[in-house]
Amino acid sequence: MSKRDYYDVLGVAKGASAEELKKAYRAKAKELHPDRNKDKPEAEAQFKEVNEAYEVLKDADKKAAYDRFGHAAFDGGMGGGGHHPGGRGNADFASAFSDVFDDLFGDFMGGQRGGGRQRAARGSDLRYNLRVTLEEAYAGLQKTITVPSSVQCTACNGSGAEGGAEPTTCPTCSGMGKVRAQQGFFTVERTCPTCSGLGQIIKNPCKSCGGAGRVQKERALSVNIPAGVETGTRIRLAGEGEAGLRGGPPGDLYIFIEVKKHEIFEREANNLYCRVPVSMATAALGGDIEVPTIDGGRSRVKIPAGSQSGNQMRLRGKGMPGLRGGGHGDMFIELAVETPVNLTARQKELLKEFEELSEDNNPESHSFFKSVKSFWDSMKG
Repeated sequence: MSKRDYYDVLGVAKGASAEELKKAYRAKAKELHPDRNKDKPEAEAQFKEVNEAYEVLKDADKKAAYDRFGHAAFDGGMGGGGHHPGGRGNADFASAFSDVFDDLFGDFMGGQRGGGRQRAARGSDLRYNLRVTLEEAYAGLQKTITVPSSVQCTACNGSGAEGGAEPTTCPTCSGMGKVRAQQGFFTVERTCPTCSGLGQIIKNPCKSCGGAGRVQKERALSVNIPAGVETGTRIRLAGEGEAGLRGGPPGDLYIFIEVKKHEIFEREANNLYCRVPVSMATAALGGDIEVPTIDGGRSRVKIPAGSQSGNQMRLRGKGMPGLRGGGHGDMFIELAVETPVNLTARQKELLKEFEELSEDNNPESHSFFKSVKSFWDSMKG
């Protein structure tokens, strides 16, 4: 029986990215794992099929060979030894195929393709999540944070060798970081197993760092948080990530800002919104109220007579500052007319008397119920 297409096995399109292939593989492997399908004997074969497909497609060289030649790239159809794609002998088919061209044209083109040892590994980037208040985001601040990370070993100055001695050239690959082996017609190039591609080895590793050239340590860093930051703002501190392996350059530190919710203000971009309750009498008669501002001050706002819930008033320039300049946003006051509760008998009496005299004082209610009456009349007709 002919083999299924590897892309069909994983359920992805032929142009799928490495991340899409990985995601599809994980989903399929989880779904078909024999431990989860003890009542389905065919699941084990399908599970192996998924693993075989991913073993080929996750490797750029093998994937390139498969895209060009299909299963023939690994089953002997291209003159190979008929090895399984997951095994050692098949294949590095694409690598071997490209090595033929390296051997033929490498000197002519000015050197080997991809030859030479790897450089000392760069340190990893780090992420630090920092929560600030809305007031801090408004004013900006200088904050000291503690970051656990790898730092350069001081005992060996990052070399990984005891006493800071220089590493020696790897005897297996002669400092190239790669070794070549003959497999039938092809010459296959692989990363040197002795030095892991670095081209150098350490005969006497540093006792403090075990030869890594870096150690774990907490560092205190002073961070400048500019005014106007919002949730999702990212601050990059170059060179403040993990130290590189064996003297390699350090990574970067990325600080992700999260602005806490405020009990009074709600933020939208650079504008602030504040919901202010007002009494029914103040809304009807008008008046002045004092509202807080994010800088800790107060602003006096005039409430027009006849104001309704939801009405907004703008205080220009009382919002958040722009992160990259451009002035401040605005602050919007939203009125919430409050209905009185726990009325006394006298208050109820006065409200009933007021209601009897208020036929022309509620235009929205009058208009609504007039429309309702017309609707009901039309339904009867």
